[in-house]
Amino acid sequence: MTNSIQVRGLRVTRSGREVLHGIDADLPAGQVTGLIGPSGSGKSTLIRALVGVQRISGGSITVLGHPAGSPALRRQVGYSGQSAAVYPDLTVAQNLRYFAAVRRDDPAEVRRAIDLVGLTGRENQLAGALSGGQRSRVSLAVALLGRSRLIVLDEPTVGLDPVLRAELWQLFGDLAADGVTLLISSHAMDEAQRCDRLMLLREGRLLFHDTPARLLERTGEPDAERGFVSLVHSAEVAA
Repeated sequence: MTNSIQVRGLRVTRSGREVLHGIDADLPAGQVTGLIGPSGSGKSTLIRALVGVQRISGGSITVLGHPAGSPALRRQVGYSGQSAAVYPDLTVAQNLRYFAAVRRDDPAEVRRAIDLVGLTGRENQLAGALSGGQRSRVSLAVALLGRSRLIVLDEPTVGLDPVLRAELWQLFGDLAADGVTLLISSHAMDEAQRCDRLMLLREGRLLFHDTPARLLERTGEPDAERGFVSLVHSAEVAA
């Protein structure tokens, strides 16, 4: 099995404090990996490091065969952060056409991305007039432009209704089935079961990196949330 991302000894220091402590991980190609952990666990910092916008203090990150942040990755990696990165004075379609032009993607990708995130019929609405969840969907659509080989999403389902969340997770699974690698962060433990693999992060340390089934087997718990809590307790006892 080939890996889309290889992380070795990754450390990140911010304001004199180490926030990621020697992370080692391999993310297989064509799978959905869930980056799970509570707020403040370091998920967003790790994601920023993977897409090359976070300075690291130690270790290495290889993405699709290149160092993270390399120019060669610009059209191969789709990324959506927690904050909706859209222009409020442009319509949904104008936002996507702009980003497609910047990425030099086929203009036909705009229609495809709008349909994928369920914004059909809202193409001509100003982004600033949309709800928070709808703006998040515009950002997600930007990340889906160009048929990237790797898509990294930082809490893409926050603020969305249960029906749309289920539809998006179906979309993520379909993309993985087509060979796309996805890394999706969440603090919602119920989403862990939808992933092929899990990375459980706690206070900047990787407690677990394997399949959901292996998590339950290792901890003897009936669901991912209890499994995560069990790992946290074990880590505290060991410390």
